[in-house]
Amino acid sequence: MQEKIDIVKLGGVEEGKPKKPRPKLPRKEIACQDPKERIKNFNEVALGYTPEEAVYEAMRCLECQRPRCVVACPVHIDIPTFVGLIARGKFAEAAKDIRKYNSLPAVCGRVCPQENLCEAACILNDTNPGNPIAIGRLERFSADYLLSKENGSAEAPKITHKTPYKVAIIGSGPSGLTCAAKLAQMGHTVHLFEALHKAGGVMMYGIPEFRLPKEIVQKEINYVKSLGVKVETNCIVGKTIPMDEIMNEYDAVYIGSGAGFPNMMKIPGENLGGIYSANEFLTRVNLMRAYDFPKTATPIRKPKRGVVVGAGFTAFDVVRIMLRLGAEHAEIVYRRTRKEMPGRGEEIEHSEEEGAIIRELTNPVRFIGDENGFVKAVEVQKMELGEPDSSGRRKPIPVPNSNFIIETDLVVIAIGQTPNVLIPSNLKGLSTRWGSVINVNRETYMTTVPKVFAGGDAITGAATVILAIRAATEASRAIDTFLRDPQRKWYPPEVSEKK
Repeated sequence: MQEKIDIVKLGGVEEGKPKKPRPKLPRKEIACQDPKERIKNFNEVALGYTPEEAVYEAMRCLECQRPRCVVACPVHIDIPTFVGLIARGKFAEAAKDIRKYNSLPAVCGRVCPQENLCEAACILNDTNPGNPIAIGRLERFSADYLLSKENGSAEAPKITHKTPYKVAIIGSGPSGLTCAAKLAQMGHTVHLFEALHKAGGVMMYGIPEFRLPKEIVQKEINYVKSLGVKVETNCIVGKTIPMDEIMNEYDAVYIGSGAGFPNMMKIPGENLGGIYSANEFLTRVNLMRAYDFPKTATPIRKPKRGVVVGAGFTAFDVVRIMLRLGAEHAEIVYRRTRKEMPGRGEEIEHSEEEGAIIRELTNPVRFIGDENGFVKAVEVQKMELGEPDSSGRRKPIPVPNSNFIIETDLVVIAIGQTPNVLIPSNLKGLSTRWGSVINVNRETYMTTVPKVFAGGDAITGAATVILAIRAATEASRAIDTFLRDPQRKWYPPEVSEKK
């Protein structure tokens, strides 16, 4: 049973009285573990708001009539409403309101790049730059409150109608889980297939515990299951179960298999021992808890000097893990400058607080091994920036005669991922670009195969959790329309190799 909250003592709005926003108050920063302590453990770094802090922050919101933050949110959460509920002490109700738009609020409250989306659009930036409402932190607070044992669980809405239609979802990452939840709420029977031994996709294997606790992910998955979704793990569609069998048994199929195939540099020495792709390194540590070897069965090479190639979300996760594994020195090697880094500002700051070194305008050209075949150094070359390339960022250009050596005993290559070719190679007629990225109709999310839909990283390459959720939300509506249409109209994509 939900505890009674004295909202007046917390500084919020008393029931029945109008709110008087306090936008001039400074933004409430979130408490974090001390850097010296947190590099010794894998516990969550950001500790979250207390109820008093959440109410304080919510009271800053103007509850705009034309909220720019809602437009900027990829899934268009009604942000003023849920923030207003927090200001009135209705914490669980706030999370339930978010769930109308986003089935994974406790996850997105932690990993969504709000600073570039809803918070960047907050009107408070106009008068008080750099002090928008902490929307992501409030989302996390309300979602955690709803999930906490003492305040009850995120009970599933009652589904009062059932359809005769069955849908197969391939992949249980944010895209697959979202599509499954939405379709189940529409009354369809949903069967979700996951290749690994635990559901959650990238949220389980790709994001470290100190940024996204696995317990939180499993609670969100339990919510999806409570909607009636059947989740089957250790099932590789195309191997464990033939694709033809899926096609014969289900009325529609949604491919949300993510982007789990690593990009590599293809330079000399890349096959030496002690060189990992980010996918392998993160899967070993996050999903298989290699950091606790030999208590767990999965080993990992623990570095003295580690090098991470890349500067996105994943690269900073990796360098912080290296430090927690005991590295005396861990550094990011990046061919552009900090300005062009795709990683979140908060994660970059946390990395540096923890002791990570960032080496800009530097790019590996070869890896050097010892007599036992293990990496002992990386040869790098200085870079300078030229004109913008197709990504919009300035193109790095090698500086002649600038090569030098960095000693290392562990290298992780974190330069992006692409979808695995397994599904495309097992589904006849499925059109892809670059070999594995699935082509879809951008309005209906239909592929070139009738009744097969796709979304998330499977159609874009590696992107953010919230963009995968948006694609799945839109695709679920298209699937529902398709299933209920007696003619089952098919709107295939215009096949193109363009990005």
